Amino acid sequence: MATRAVPAPLAQLPNALTVGRLLLIPVFVALMVKAGDSLSWPAGILFGVAGATDQIDGFLARRWRVESRFGKIADPLADRLMIDAAVILLVAYVVIGARDLLLLAGWRVLAPRGVDLDVNLLGKTATWLLYAGIGFRIVTHDHTAWPLWIFWIGLGGAVVAAMFYVRDAWKELHR
Repeated sequence: MATRAVPAPLAQLPNALTVGRLLLIPVFVALMVKAGDSLSWPAGILFGVAGATDQIDGFLARRWRVESRFGKIADPLADRLMIDAAVILLVAYVVIGARDLLLLAGWRVLAPRGVDLDVNLLGKTATWLLYAGIGFRIVTHDHTAWPLWIFWIGLGGAVVAAMFYVRDAWKELHR
């Protein structure tokens, strides 16, 4: 390994930036969850800061010749976790929000016409799975994947249930 090009205290800066990025992930998630369906400048700025520090820590580590085993593992891990958190939150909000808007709009169109659709078993099951997946995710370790699988299965079920509601509404309207 090449001799580092900076004093020892400064040599820790790239790893400190990586650790900082790891610590930003729960803050980012909290800001996104707090914002709900609204936009969140704080979450967006935090995400941008995380992206910038990813570029900076790698650049500094290579330039200063202070690459470390920790950095080679933690840096890409921090990136993936931050990006995964953002994708999961955004996809979940978009899909669940779109489904809920569809159901609300459908009710506003169908109710005045006397059309009443019953909740289907798939919709009930999907809701239960969403609750279970989120609940288990809250109480398990961050690296535990199975609660996310439950959540995604529930989300997929919710989308399919919404398609069944649309199909049933279409049939009722065209009777």
